[in-house]
Amino acid sequence: MTNKEILDIAMHQSAIDINADVSDFTKDENVIVKSGVGPLARKYYKEPIACNLVSYGNNIVASVKEEYKDIVKEYLEKFEFYHCFETPNMHWIDERMRTQGQRVCFMAEYFLPDVNVIKRLHSNYQLKVLSHEDFAELYMPTWSNALCEDRKELDVLGVGAFDNGKLIGLAACSADCDDMWQIGVDVLPEYRRQGVASSLTSNLAVEIMDRGKVPFYCCAWSNIRSVKNALKSGFMPAWIEMTVKPASMVENMNQ
Repeated sequence: MTNKEILDIAMHQSAIDINADVSDFTKDENVIVKSGVGPLARKYYKEPIACNLVSYGNNIVASVKEEYKDIVKEYLEKFEFYHCFETPNMHWIDERMRTQGQRVCFMAEYFLPDVNVIKRLHSNYQLKVLSHEDFAELYMPTWSNALCEDRKELDVLGVGAFDNGKLIGLAACSADCDDMWQIGVDVLPEYRRQGVASSLTSNLAVEIMDRGKVPFYCCAWSNIRSVKNALKSGFMPAWIEMTVKPASMVENMNQ
């Protein structure tokens, strides 16, 4: 696959995720569409969602429930699109959504592989390709970024790093949609800063592409360690998202 083909696949999936058209992401003006999570959306998209703002760097495509459309429309008209994902402007929509029982919830940056850069990075430890069956005993806090206990059935492929038979690092991916598999990675604290994470991430990304799927990587932009790993592993920033959900859900997450 070329970088353009990979980006096209990602945009196509985002369009499915938020009930938009692929062309919406490349327009010069912002676009508002009716919110809806279809059966082919990424598995972690769950209702209720008041609105989801998505940008591939050209504009914002906002998937919005009808009752919040006026608020979101005013927000998009008031600020430059890239300022809508940051403070202090973000407080504007959060304050108004709060009166409707909604709050800004998830914010994340997504990365796609750069085929001109990505390659299998060397590791000082033994690397082994793992399958779904190998994960059965690994659903514990140590590997909670690589594996998701709530969606075990989606964890389809991984690469483990071993030190004399001991698992010291794990990158695994979930089949969140038909064409794209999401990578997560964990490394034991005493083995960090040795290039383990990037060797695992890059090797798993190549394994995913060899299977005809697009690997993608997600993290908070404040997680510098994770962003550095994405870049070192051969990924590049591709799109960002901000999701507004019920205030009660946000409050529960903050307990």
